[in-house]
Amino acid sequence: QVQLVESGGSSVQTGGSLRLSCVGSEYTLYSMAWFREAPGKAREGVASIRNSGGRTTYADSVKGRFTISKDSDKNTIYLQMNSLKPEDTAVYFCAADRSGGSYSRPLVPTYYAFWGRGTQVTVSS
Repeated sequence: QVQLVESGGSSVQTGGSLRLSCVGSEYTLYSMAWFREAPGKAREGVASIRNSGGRTTYADSVKGRFTISKDSDKNTIYLQMNSLKPEDTAVYFCAADRSGGSYSRPLVPTYYAFWGRGTQVTVSS
């Protein structure tokens, strides 16, 4: 069982920045990703990163503002969020895919078997 622990969520004003972190309990993962869920909305993929090669994928809504990265030595991924907007307000979840099922659709939550508890990000106008 892969355990994931997120941190870094906070309240910021529009235009601010935050960096989220997610520590995983193992490194033999195919990929990891960030998802978010706003009240009344479905969970959506934000960004993903493959363990081998580091290929990244971003949702159109965050391209150019968010950056996902990883530190393999620390089994940690990060989400640097800049130019935050009120519509970025959500609970952000870290997820891990160990089997490779997310290969063709890395921002679809169905393909991720392991999830963290989430961290709240609130952006005020």
